[in-house]
Amino acid sequence: MPTSNSGGNLRWIILAGLAGLTTLSAIAPALANPLPLQFAPAQLTAQLPISAPILYVNSALGQDTPTGGKTDATAFKTITYALQQAQPGTVIQLASGSYTKDSGEVFPLKLKSGIILRGDEPNKGTTTTIIGGGTFVSPTFASQNITILAAASSEIRGVNVTNPLSRGTGIWVESSNPTITNCTFTYNVREGIFVTGNANPTITDSVFLKNQGNGISIARTAQGLIRNNIMQDTGFGLAIGGTSTPRLENNQITQNQDGIYINDSAQPVLRGNSILNNQRDGIVATVNAKPDLGITGDDGNNTVRNNAKLDVNNASSQEISAIGNNIDPKKISGKVILVAKDTGVPIEEPPISGPTDIKGHWAEAFIQQLATKNIIAGFPDGTFKPEAPVTRAQFAAIINKAFSPAARRNAVEFSDVPTNFWGYSAIQTASKGGFMAGYPGGLFKPEQRIPRVQVLVALANGLQYGEGNVSILAKYQDGNTIPSYATKFVASATQRRIVVNHPNLNLLNPNREATRAEVAAFVYQALVNAGKAEPISSTFIVNP
Repeated sequence: MPTSNSGGNLRWIILAGLAGLTTLSAIAPALANPLPLQFAPAQLTAQLPISAPILYVNSALGQDTPTGGKTDATAFKTITYALQQAQPGTVIQLASGSYTKDSGEVFPLKLKSGIILRGDEPNKGTTTTIIGGGTFVSPTFASQNITILAAASSEIRGVNVTNPLSRGTGIWVESSNPTITNCTFTYNVREGIFVTGNANPTITDSVFLKNQGNGISIARTAQGLIRNNIMQDTGFGLAIGGTSTPRLENNQITQNQDGIYINDSAQPVLRGNSILNNQRDGIVATVNAKPDLGITGDDGNNTVRNNAKLDVNNASSQEISAIGNNIDPKKISGKVILVAKDTGVPIEEPPISGPTDIKGHWAEAFIQQLATKNIIAGFPDGTFKPEAPVTRAQFAAIINKAFSPAARRNAVEFSDVPTNFWGYSAIQTASKGGFMAGYPGGLFKPEQRIPRVQVLVALANGLQYGEGNVSILAKYQDGNTIPSYATKFVASATQRRIVVNHPNLNLLNPNREATRAEVAAFVYQALVNAGKAEPISSTFIVNP
């Protein structure tokens, strides 16, 4: 974790987030099990030169002999030996397995310029694991313990890297421009990747999970493109210091101690990232750091939400520009220029005092009570827009806020909900909690406006009301328009006084798009039924 000292250099303090895994015997069982994380299929777009020589390595069956390495059948045993034989531009192809000190590796593995180290890209390296570390004396950070040293124009693809040793780093990038893609970094004692000097790497489509210190650390004058990665359950998702200026695009940064920690005079550019559900702050800026979260004419398009303390904590001397993002305005500290997109603010935004357009509205009491509980709120312009529709993604976010559902079934990766979508985590939680399901073909349709009947079915399913007596539906003049799949669930919701109909108590309008006001009323009544809210007197609540 970087902090500034009197000399302006970084020093690294490791969080005590995980028990120290300091031996191969301790780390191997954890790596033998599937990762508790779903990730998108690998993007295999890069093409190797047709004439690129390939050296094959197999830790279980190979032999390090001068005549080997040309085919799978004659594979080398170690990456170490293959690197000694390889010339610039060579592909070192790894068979599935573990590459460790016990299998003959000598760490750190020092790549040569132009070398391509390739494992199992489609599975992001989870079947091809490199475990270990050795001493490397950095020109900018003195003695380090690292697994792999990247080189100029080198590529590292489809490997799982773990350094379980004290102060261990997975890949060290020093003043070079490697490409690191479709990899996994787990259980590194310090961080998955350390970028320093004037390095300019490209790090894409990789997973950083359960690293004790940071997912990625960036220091000195480094740059680089960090795109489409997942940083989860670590100290800092990213720690950025020095005068570095990396660009972070479309990353999912979730469930860490802090999402991104920026200090010294670093000026990273953030575009399209999802920074959600971190245990303290989403983004922290200290000293003279000045991250760019969006400027006039170039929206940030970041979603920074549901972090336990603050979404943006600016403790630096600089003013931060944050234009065109989805950020909770009530969870910002320090000097921040916040201009949110009106159309991009989901309904679960926390309360702002006194929305100007709900006074005297039939649902005013429901809206105010949910706002008090930080479940829904208004827009930055001071309105609530009670008659506006609600998307399925926005409803999933409300479900998360209201009920914090525990998982009751396995996760489903919907093809139209990428991991960097602002509502990805909320949709996953609502789905696993039994509240919401998808459509045929693996679709969720997150931007579809949710009809009233789907809201009622979701609440009945998620809160396990069971099937109700459909005879009660006779009280609705349009009861025959309720879809057949929903009748028993609407009946159980009616029996529990969840249904609120305005202006006609006897018209359900099941297939009409639900408004923000109606969703607020349904959700509040579900909280009342669960004993989590006080009853509200309203003539529009349907009594069984």
